[in-house]
Formats: sequence, C-alpha cells, structure tokens
Amino acid sequence: MDKKKITFADIAKYTNFSKTTISRYFNDPDSLTLENQEIIAQALIDLDYQENKLAKVFANGKSEFVGIIVPNLYLHYYAEMLNQILNTYEKFGYKFLVFVGNHQKEIERQYIQELLAYKIEGLIILSHTISSEELASYNIPLVVIEREDRHVNSINTDNYMGAVQATSLLIRNHCDVLLHINSPVAKDIPSYGRIQGFQDTCREHGVEHEMIIRNPGHSHKEIHACMSEIYEYMEQKYPGLRKGLFLANDTMANSMLNVIFRKHGSLPDEYRLIGFDDSPVADRAILPISTIGQQIDKLAYEAMELLVTLMNERKKRRPMPQTELIHKNITPVLIRRETTD
Repeated sequence: MDKKKITFADIAKYTNFSKTTISRYFNDPDSLTLENQEIIAQALIDLDYQENKLAKVFANGKSEFVGIIVPNLYLHYYAEMLNQILNTYEKFGYKFLVFVGNHQKEIERQYIQELLAYKIEGLIILSHTISSEELASYNIPLVVIEREDRHVNSINTDNYMGAVQATSLLIRNHCDVLLHINSPVAKDIPSYGRIQGFQDTCREHGVEHEMIIRNPGHSHKEIHACMSEIYEYMEQKYPGLRKGLFLANDTMANSMLNVIFRKHGSLPDEYRLIGFDDSPVADRAILPISTIGQQIDKLAYEAMELLVTLMNERKKRRPMPQTELIHKNITPVLIRRETTD
C-alpha cells in the first residue's frame, strides 16, 4: 500500500505549531528561531515527509533550477563543459534545464522565455548569438562562459596565454612555418586571444607564419571537409617544410589528425600539431593530441559558484545591487602528448 501523504496539517499537529508556522519554515525559515527550525526539521524526519517540489515553486517562486544554453554539442568542448556543469549538482543542489541553440538567435530567445516561465533562478550562457546587453536586460542572475561579456558576469580562459604556450611549443619543435587554423572570431570574443597570442609570439621570434581563417561549418562532416581542404592547401604551399599547426580547438585538431593519418598512415615528421581545450577527444584520438587545457572542470565550477552567489544575493529581503561586473580568467595548462616533440 502507498504510504499516507504527509501534509502541513500533519506536521503542525505533530509539533503543536500552527500551519502558518510550518509554511514559514519552508518559505521563509529565517523568520523562525533556530530552536523551532530544529523541531520542525526533526518532525519531517520522524514523519518521513517528502517535499512537494512543484508546490514549493508555486509558493515562493524558487525553483532550484538553472537554465543553460549551449550553441551545439558537436564540439567536444561544449559537451564536456555541459557535463562538468551538471556535475556541480552534488555541491550546490541546483538542477538544470538545458537547450541547444544551434546558432539561431530567435530560437534562443524563445528558449529563454521558456526557461523564465519555469521560474529558473539563474542562467548560464555559452552561445554567442544574443548580445550581452540583451542578456542583461532579462534581469536574472546570469553568468556567461567564453563569449562577449561587456554587460554581464563571465568566466573565461586566459586565451592569449594559451596561444603563447601553444606557439612557443611549436617553435621549440623546430618547425619551419607555423599555421594557426581558426574560424572567424570577433575581437570582443575572449577566444580572439588565441589569434592575437599566436601572431604576437610569431612576430616576437621572427618565425614564418600564416593565419588560415575558415568557417568550418556546424557538423563533424563539414569540419572534416574543411580540414581536408586546408591540408591540400598546406601541402601545395609548403612542400617539404616542417609545418607546426595550432588549431583553435580539439575537435578541429582531431579532424586534421585524421586527415593526415588517412594520407600517410601516421603523423609524418613534417607535421607537428597542437589543439586547444583538452576535451576528451584530444586524449582519446588515434594519436593523443598535444593541447592547451582550459581546465573545463574549473571553468564550470567557477561559473556555477559565481552564479550561486548572485542567486543567493537575489533571495535576500534587501538584496544589494551589483555595482561592478565580475570577469574571471582561468589560467590554461600546456599538455604535451604525441603530436609534438
């Protein structure tokens, strides 16, 4: 037989408190003395009370849900970032509603409205389609990761430092020419630091270099086709030279490595290769790929910790308005594997 559902009236009778006092325990516990909170908490254990989460949302508007919008899941970086954010449940106790924007601004706006209707308490945004100014206008605790952030709080990797680390490693590998392969990136996007860091380091050391900017598309198939075209271009322009490739992310690096392996059956001495992210695809590639580790687990944790701080402030009777945005940079880590010396 199903157990009897415990109501506020049952708890009130058991504790000799009024139903109003029991309601205050769930919706405004700070209004009760610590002694009374402890009495009610013990009663919930004794009665084997199971909280009706949905009723609590209706009562106080606090859902314990956080919304997440990612641009896609075919890039391993976003898949691993999402995995790490979800893993913060045990620490912070928040659940997540996740939408994949697929680079469509109007669709993402619909997603945000849907999330707000579900009474989410905060938002984490990884997609790039909606401006930070518009995101700030929703007036909800919000943190963005690795995207334009002029009007919102953010957690980012020190992309410039990562690019310097990657480029310096290729220089130490005695490459004749260095090539940075990336997609078009606006200067107000944090990852533009990968382009700037590469160029500055090459110029500082007087190394021959080239930027190869292509739109790789929005699927693994399109990325592979793009990397194949770039490979043919490099073979024609730099025959016989040792080419050091710094790719913008590990998904591109893995795809380029597969193209080279199909042509040569191995990674020939004339190619050295490094990616960016340290997503699982780099370590599990046909040949483990050197990369710049973004410390994705730390980025996810820092983003959630900051968001929880913002959400907790919003819950106070007299919340303090935020007077200065928080932009935190996480130091990347060079990870040397088998695609470099």
